[in-house]
Amino acid sequence: MAVTLAEVAAHAGVSPATVSRVLNGGHPVAGGTRTRVEQAIEELGYIANGPARALAAATSDLVGVLVHDVADSFFGILAGSFQKALAPTGHGDGRRLAVVCNTEGVPSAELDYLALLEGQRAGGVVLTGGAVEEPHHSTALTARISRMALAGTPVVLCGRPPLSVPAALPVATVMFDDHGGAFRLAEHLLTLGHRRIAYVAGPQGLSTTRERLAGHTAALRRHDPALPDACAPLTVYAGFERSAGYDATRELLRRGEPFTAVAAANDTVAAGVAAALGEAGKRIPEDVSVAGFDDLPFSVDTAPALTTVRVPLREAGMLAAQLVTGRRPAPPGRITTLPTELMVRASTAPPPRVRSRP
Repeated sequence: MAVTLAEVAAHAGVSPATVSRVLNGGHPVAGGTRTRVEQAIEELGYIANGPARALAAATSDLVGVLVHDVADSFFGILAGSFQKALAPTGHGDGRRLAVVCNTEGVPSAELDYLALLEGQRAGGVVLTGGAVEEPHHSTALTARISRMALAGTPVVLCGRPPLSVPAALPVATVMFDDHGGAFRLAEHLLTLGHRRIAYVAGPQGLSTTRERLAGHTAALRRHDPALPDACAPLTVYAGFERSAGYDATRELLRRGEPFTAVAAANDTVAAGVAAALGEAGKRIPEDVSVAGFDDLPFSVDTAPALTTVRVPLREAGMLAAQLVTGRRPAPPGRITTLPTELMVRASTAPPPRVRSRP
């Protein structure tokens, strides 16, 4: 038979109301009393009735985390860091249950999961990854998020731009400086002497793709206003998978446009780029320099190690957890932009014609 709250109270020598306060974390409880209650909960094996608590409080301990692809290291690191920061440290306000929802980047799946979380009276929602920039979806998403936030559900947008919601709603945004990172990466290649820089972008219509491509193009335009137009044939839109990088590079080679460097949408795509170049007899970086984005763990173990842009995924996951639980107040404007950092490694070098100069 399940242990009741009254039995926990009797075991700890406190009132049921005190046990409830410890469990809900809504009111202060003296340290010694809290310890006795938590010990009683552990000794008796008490398990709170989540649905009943959700009905009583109009919310629950469940926090939904929407990711594009949980198998992708980008989202795995982000979700893992979030869950670690959310991990319960006691029986009070720190207790949360993270539920990861894999949308596969499908806009309708994003809305469906939000509807399910709304039905479960989720105590918080975090949406990660680039936003699909399609007007109908953006309108529907904004309406859904606004309704959930108005009902008291904190929402954090992590790695995507803010939504047009009333400032009073508990909706915070954690952005990455994708534009600045891509700008610095392109500047690095230009400084090495590269002028024919191919770019394997992510999927069209995604905020991450737009920001990174814009940063890349801005660096080229700053160096030479005519250069972006000249390099247009060297830009290929693709997915974020290794196979997408491989296929995009084969397409670049088929076009016959010469290039001495390839900047990829992310590190996984860069791995596919490197495989296609190797298959074509191109050496990295002797013949072609290759760079990625994100600084995923494997990037230091490639041969040669991959020049990339570090995105602070672990820091973002921790910050999202603090914001969605109220452990950290949202900043003015409710937007936080985390910096990215250029990581120069052995996969980039001056192009052959520059290296050969005396």
